[in-house]
Amino acid sequence: MMTPSSSLLVVLACGLAAAVESFAPGGVGGVVASSPGGCFGLVPSVRAATVAASSSSSSSSSSSLRMSEDGASSPAVDFSDVGFVLLAGGTGSRMKANMPKQFMTLKGRPVLHHSLDLFLERLPEYAEGRGVSGPPLVVLVMDPKYQPEYQPIIDNYPDRLAFANPGEERQGSVENGLNKLAELAGDKCAYVAVHDSARPLVTVEEVCDVVRDAKECGAAVLGVPCKATIKESDDGETVLRTIPRARLWEVHTPQVIKISTLLKGFERVAEEGWEVTDDVSIVEAMGEKVKLTRGEYTNLKITTPEDMDVASAILEDRKDVKVTELV
Repeated sequence: MMTPSSSLLVVLACGLAAAVESFAPGGVGGVVASSPGGCFGLVPSVRAATVAASSSSSSSSSSSLRMSEDGASSPAVDFSDVGFVLLAGGTGSRMKANMPKQFMTLKGRPVLHHSLDLFLERLPEYAEGRGVSGPPLVVLVMDPKYQPEYQPIIDNYPDRLAFANPGEERQGSVENGLNKLAELAGDKCAYVAVHDSARPLVTVEEVCDVVRDAKECGAAVLGVPCKATIKESDDGETVLRTIPRARLWEVHTPQVIKISTLLKGFERVAEEGWEVTDDVSIVEAMGEKVKLTRGEYTNLKITTPEDMDVASAILEDRKDVKVTELV
């Protein structure tokens, strides 16, 4: 059980701090409007923010298993046609540290290793225990200067883990990772799941839920109802208006999309000069639907030093989750 101080940290990060971080420069996502079925289409962004609008009201937190209307659990998700792109090319300037945030130590392991362990160890074990396959390939998007240090891990997972170089912006990094995935996996993968390594707390259940929704809708993104009050400002000094919170969702990762759709989307981005803030924004701009998958507030993005304390408290509460050495 969490201590009172650790519980307070979680409340602060998963409520106000998470929403404030989403409006910082370089954030992922935008404000989108949802249809009753839970899929949403593009409307103009208020700012580059990790929030999404939905007509869905706040419901109880996600359960470990997706339940159908008759109360039966959904079939296990087969990951045999899902490749993962793990983004680890950021500089982490807001961490005020001497190294990028993905390499900082979180509960005895680098932040990045929590996601690598999830996709290379825990998720395959979970899938195989339910009679289905795990993901065939993970592409690690990483600055070349750090790649030699991670080469032993690549060697330890032959044909399952590969490098790609980052782009100048997140969009370029995703495109590079997607192209590497398409090159190595060929027709084996029909879907790509893009995940930020700065979100080390995403769970197996969340990944299963968002992949299941993507296979039903063509694209899906994890999100949670926004808890904070959001103000819009056009000059950064005065309030223009208050955005109705009841329809705002904070968007997380993974974001899961059909590979063929995203490849076409990147062609359109290049041809038409679209400005997109995250992966599903490309799908929205193409007029395609995106399913909003209810996630967990604990899937926070590590951006500031305080976030490391919150993440440590959450992991302390998850005593059954062990991160392997990987090499």
